[in-house]
Amino acid sequence: MGLAQTLARVIGGDVAWRVFDGSTAGPADAVATIEIRSPLALSYVASATSDLGLGRAYVTDELDVHGDLYTALAHLARLDLDLSLGERVRLLRELGGLGLLLRRPPRPAQEVRLRGRRHSKARDQRAISHHYDVSNKFYEWLLGPSMTYTCAVYTSETDTLEQAQFAKHDLVARKLALEPGMRLLDVGCGWGGMVMHAAKEYGVRAIGVTLSRRQAEWAQKAIAEAGLSGLAEVRHLDYRDIEETEFDAISSIGLTEHIGLANLTSYFRFLYARLRPQGRLLNHCITLPRTSERVKGNGFIRRYIFPDGELPAAGRVASEMQDNGFEVRHAENLREHYAMTTAAWSRNLDAHWGESVEEVGEGIARTWRLYLAGVSLGFDRDQIELHQVLGVKLDAAGRSGMPLRPTWAS
Repeated sequence: MGLAQTLARVIGGDVAWRVFDGSTAGPADAVATIEIRSPLALSYVASATSDLGLGRAYVTDELDVHGDLYTALAHLARLDLDLSLGERVRLLRELGGLGLLLRRPPRPAQEVRLRGRRHSKARDQRAISHHYDVSNKFYEWLLGPSMTYTCAVYTSETDTLEQAQFAKHDLVARKLALEPGMRLLDVGCGWGGMVMHAAKEYGVRAIGVTLSRRQAEWAQKAIAEAGLSGLAEVRHLDYRDIEETEFDAISSIGLTEHIGLANLTSYFRFLYARLRPQGRLLNHCITLPRTSERVKGNGFIRRYIFPDGELPAAGRVASEMQDNGFEVRHAENLREHYAMTTAAWSRNLDAHWGESVEEVGEGIARTWRLYLAGVSLGFDRDQIELHQVLGVKLDAAGRSGMPLRPTWAS
């Protein structure tokens, strides 16, 4: 029996296999064909946790997928989720035995390990730069005209990505009850999407901060071109260095994942101190489904995508907000919306594949293709979620300034 037949028997499903020993298996009309190009690919998978080993094999092109990558990953996930230890040992023996473990394949160049104290300002700067300073042109192709790299909000399955990103920014604005003349702080502002939306659509004076120099440069140019320089500003700055206070509202959209679980207390305490009484905070972040879960410390996403990233559960976010002054008023899970968002980004990447490879290199482009398909699968399967949690800073008399019922449509 060839290696392809072994893999098809163990993993099952309707994908096809093509392996370096010349063996093939699976239906001829499969929507995805998994190609194992060398023994090195098997060594990568055998010598690390499944998602990290698979990532290394795919990024180096020792393993490839022809057709639907999402479907292929759904099948390959069986290696981690469905096989017992005994089944894994038997599979290892059939595929090549201990020799797969002894080969010790080299780590790909895209893999990162940061030095220095975790979540120090210098190390956080390097972590953010690794992910966000890849290429603004690459992100323009990936994200589309909105340049918004966070979960969109779809009002229907026929919405375009641009419509859904506008809806997300507007939902945040309405939850924060933005009005002309208010002051908004957007921490982790990315390319300035929320800042510009608040200024243009609500007449708000908005300040955004980001640790990515390329994001800040792109955002300031976009703000000027949109004629919003009198209202909007993006600074290349660590949020911990913000000196202004008495903001009417704060939005944190996709920053909490980078803060670190041990720093959530100081994070929410800092934001609380920057608000005026009756000011609101909208915290939008990727979350774990249960407070008892922990993200694997050395997985693909931490080594290749978000160094030092740590996901809290929604309950942890709400508890930290409450314990540091906020009254929690509303929370909602947008898990399905993020699966749709990442699927849209994947389509954008595929549509600009040749240009992306030329701009950032094939290794980085393959890293992103694998990442987007993997997280889309994770959101679909409720392995990760996305929560918006709204809090308010009460005044000295305990008044929230909130309406009796929400004034936004969820």
